[in-house]
Amino acid sequence: MPRVVRLYFTSALTGFAAAAAFVALVLWLNVGNLWHLVSGSDVALMAVFVFWVLNGIVFSGVQFAWGITAAARADDDA
Repeated sequence: MPRVVRLYFTSALTGFAAAAAFVALVLWLNVGNLWHLVSGSDVALMAVFVFWVLNGIVFSGVQFAWGITAAARADDDA
């Protein structure tokens, strides 16, 4: 498997794991009264799932960009 593809998959896994921790923390701390809004809704699971997926996309993109930048810097130093 090419190095960049492996980097993409590990970035996606890391990003979605970080997003899961972030969503759990946001709900646990009740930021913006979000836990109350979600727990009182009939589509709570869908709302939390969408919140997790959208944050996962953002966090994965950040992880991938950070990995590419780190690889480019490592190549410049050599």
